[in-house]
Amino acid sequence: MVWTIISIVLLSILKLLITCLPTGPVEWLIKKFETHSKLSVDKITLTRDGKPLEGEDKVKLVNSFNEAIFLKKHYIYPGTEESFLHPENSETPLVIDTKTGKKDVRLFLYRYNDRVDVVKQYKKKLVAYSLMSDNLQKFTI
Repeated sequence: MVWTIISIVLLSILKLLITCLPTGPVEWLIKKFETHSKLSVDKITLTRDGKPLEGEDKVKLVNSFNEAIFLKKHYIYPGTEESFLHPENSETPLVIDTKTGKKDVRLFLYRYNDRVDVVKQYKKKLVAYSLMSDNLQKFTI
């Protein structure tokens, strides 16, 4: 009987903690699992054709990337990774190297008329998704 009451009290406390988390831990959990994370100009290197981009172009591109609207995530089937990293009908990608936590992350931005495809590569994993941003789609260097 005593164990039943103790377990009910403990489960009630656990339920309250889970449903009423403070803002800090909630933001940490959301950042941990978000697909389209925000970039900081100071913490990235931006290249195109192996040439680094700096200055105003870099700031504009990062701001456009951060303000872009997430459209959808693409599932990458095993064996089709190369088709996402090197699409047939696209121009040379913009490459963004950054660090999130302890992981080195490389983002490939492929621009099209109606969307921007982003391929996020970290460790041996690939995540692909599409964004909508007029500034990114029309960005010229």
